[in-house]
Amino acid sequence: MADSPDKRERRGSKRRARSRRHNPDGTMTLIEHIYEFRRRLGFALLALVAGGIVGFLWFSNRVGPIPSLGDLVTGPYCAIPPEQRFPKEPPCRLLQTVPFEAFMIQLKVGLTAGAVLFAPAWLYQLWAFIAPGLYSKERKYALTFVGFASVLFACGVVLAYFMVPHALELLTNFGGGAFDTWFTGDKYVSFVISLLLIFGVSFELPLLVVMLNRVGVVRYEQLKKWRRGIIFILFVFAAFVTPADPFSMIALAGALTLLFEFALQLTRLHDRKRDRHRAEEGWDRLADDEAAPFDYTPTSVDDEPRAKQSGNASNAAPDDVT
Repeated sequence: MADSPDKRERRGSKRRARSRRHNPDGTMTLIEHIYEFRRRLGFALLALVAGGIVGFLWFSNRVGPIPSLGDLVTGPYCAIPPEQRFPKEPPCRLLQTVPFEAFMIQLKVGLTAGAVLFAPAWLYQLWAFIAPGLYSKERKYALTFVGFASVLFACGVVLAYFMVPHALELLTNFGGGAFDTWFTGDKYVSFVISLLLIFGVSFELPLLVVMLNRVGVVRYEQLKKWRRGIIFILFVFAAFVTPADPFSMIALAGALTLLFEFALQLTRLHDRKRDRHRAEEGWDRLADDEAAPFDYTPTSVDDEPRAKQSGNASNAAPDDVT
């Protein structure tokens, strides 16, 4: 059954309200904001559900040369020497102690992997809801921040994945051979996921340092003076958040130290450029009671749309202008 003209007109008006071409300043009423939030949230949840279904099916099936998600999860455990596992003979298996534990693990791991795989879809919905309220420069900075944050988080996760076998091998050596180690599936998966998240979130440190420097909270000279103390705090932090093994602690602390040094050099370059700009503008030579050479003329919200409309009218053909 075809939609009535009134419904099509209402949908068209909603699309125009969300369009930058018809609504340059992105203004909406409260009800329109609520409807837009509901719409974006619905699409984001659909993306998460689709990702969960894909991850659930991927848990038990290979995708071409890519191993199954179950093999990827149990890989670190199966990488430790067989004499430190139980049972010692192949195949390498985890222990299920309650009914449906394996199903819940497959569901949890599948949802987690699906959320990561479909992250561009649900992140776009979040971005589409926030972006209309930002200026073009703010949107550029936000996209840059999200891009670097995603790359750093992925690097931390990859490093943690390769460190998990070393941590498990050392942890299973405790007890002087009086224990056989047979991990339950739930405890093992929680351990691996928590370690991946710890490494991934910790790798956001350089981005935080650069952001604080960009907004003027800290400067390179301050960070240089605090360098030894910050490195010491990084090692203490790594000792607290990682398991009781030196491999994970040294890997995390060393990686964070290198990332901090890289961020420190970025702050040095930024401060040097900003100081040069201030010297060229003569801001440092101003007296304390002298106003800075800024343009204090206020502008209204409608100035930008009017400028765009005037520009479009000037570019129109003579017979199109009424």
